[in-house]
Amino acid sequence: MTPEAKLMSGITLLTIPSIEYGGYFLLTVLSGKFKGAEFTGFQKSMFRAGHAHAGVIVILSLVCQVLADDANLSIVLLWLVRAGVPTAALLISGGFFFCALDKGATQPNGLIKLIYTGIFVLAAALIILGVGLLR
Repeated sequence: MTPEAKLMSGITLLTIPSIEYGGYFLLTVLSGKFKGAEFTGFQKSMFRAGHAHAGVIVILSLVCQVLADDANLSIVLLWLVRAGVPTAALLISGGFFFCALDKGATQPNGLIKLIYTGIFVLAAALIILGVGLLR
């Protein structure tokens, strides 16, 4: 494993406790034990989606760090992949949480744009990595 992959993997692994806390928050909300506020079904669904996407994309970003070591890419494109996939995890999962934070929300607010931005970043990084591996 290259030093760059180790660096990005280490940083990514340090984000996992925040995902764990998100899971704890989600469990307290879904079990009705969260005393701070009442959440709508829409909000609970968005929180579930945010938590799930965070976990899956963080695992994907760890795999991509190792794959990037063997990709035939320029330094700029390589770092776009290395940083892009974990950034997409933050954007997509954050978008699900933040777009549903308004009190009593039953539809997303403008921060849903974070999800679409994250989807674009993730797709671009994965396509670049895939092409780099096929070259």
